[in-house]
Amino acid sequence: MRKLIYGMNLTLDGYIAAPGDDIGWSGPPSPELFRWWLDHERASGLSLYGRKLWETMSSYWPTGDQRPGATPAEVEFARTWRDTPRVVFSSTLDEVGWNARLVTGDAVAEITRLKAGDGGPMTIGGATLAGAAVRAGLVDEYVIATHPVLVGGGTPFFAAPDGLVRLELLETRTFPGGVVLTRYRTRR
Repeated sequence: MRKLIYGMNLTLDGYIAAPGDDIGWSGPPSPELFRWWLDHERASGLSLYGRKLWETMSSYWPTGDQRPGATPAEVEFARTWRDTPRVVFSSTLDEVGWNARLVTGDAVAEITRLKAGDGGPMTIGGATLAGAAVRAGLVDEYVIATHPVLVGGGTPFFAAPDGLVRLELLETRTFPGGVVLTRYRTRR
């Protein structure tokens, strides 16, 4: 069975986006944090995206390595991003590109099917999609990069789970700018 990992940047008050879907609060990551996310992306055998995250990522990374001033890590991330297969879950999109497949039906059923298959770890991003996976008990690991900023509202990282979810701390690491990365495993 494949492992499912939910990871994103979030504010200290628990949001992945401020009101209006603003993610500008995270600013450019430090080179060290960017490298960590690159390694995380490289380790993924399949990425699962909700519509909003797909639109954000696909608007930049397909050509991120061709942008003036792209760092070597950004070039590597863009190439890794293009090479990693993705499944995009949306009821409003008609098509996706860039090594992605669109699923318009039952997300939980498809994630359950994918998890039961062979392959490397899967990553999931987007609070709505990940929230459905959390409530279905499908998430095995959480990766949280907490930035020292408060936005007061927006899109929460954790949608209300259906009951208690116990976690075991796997890693804590501090990056420049006071960003604290934590990894947790779901205790079953």
